[in-house]
Amino acid sequence: MTHKNLWMAAACTMLAGTAIAEDGNWMVRGRIINLTPSNDGGESSIGGKPYVGGDTMPELDVTYFLTDSIAFELIAATTQHKAKVNKKPTTTDLGDVWLLPPTLTAQYHWNCDNWFAKPYVGAGITYAHFYDADTPVGINSVKYDDAFGFALQAGADYKLTDNVYLNADVKKIFLSTDVTVNDTITAKANLNPVVAGIGIGYRF
Repeated sequence: MTHKNLWMAAACTMLAGTAIAEDGNWMVRGRIINLTPSNDGGESSIGGKPYVGGDTMPELDVTYFLTDSIAFELIAATTQHKAKVNKKPTTTDLGDVWLLPPTLTAQYHWNCDNWFAKPYVGAGITYAHFYDADTPVGINSVKYDDAFGFALQAGADYKLTDNVYLNADVKKIFLSTDVTVNDTITAKANLNPVVAGIGIGYRF
């Protein structure tokens, strides 16, 4: 990168940090997201490794811009996941469970007119609520503890019209939950999911 480009990038960053939100303070997006747990480790009292599958669902998020660069985003989506415990050579099916993980992030947006898109990064918190867990044959009950997690985020908005944007977004959520089966068997599942999404936003 030339010295001229470096100066332009630095000037863009400084100006963007102080500019008011000229394009409107609010943005509402609809995205299709895929939530895929990384299943990093974990253990159960009967041995084996807990495993939770992924899911793809619609998502709605709202962003409030304090300035053109500083914003807060809240997402709402719910996904359904298959759970099991892998213990070679057998697998214990734990059925399906729904996950509602509202996530609030603080974001920094870069806003240069000569850039192809407006990238951003963010960090925040997730509260994971597990509900409607079913019970497979041979199991009386499965309970998942709600939990807080930490989220990192990166994405970009590409302006299609004055108010409409194409968005791509990726989040890494650091999240674990304790699972209790039949009130006696316990397992700790390190979900640590990656949430990738693409959609359309409207700023006003």
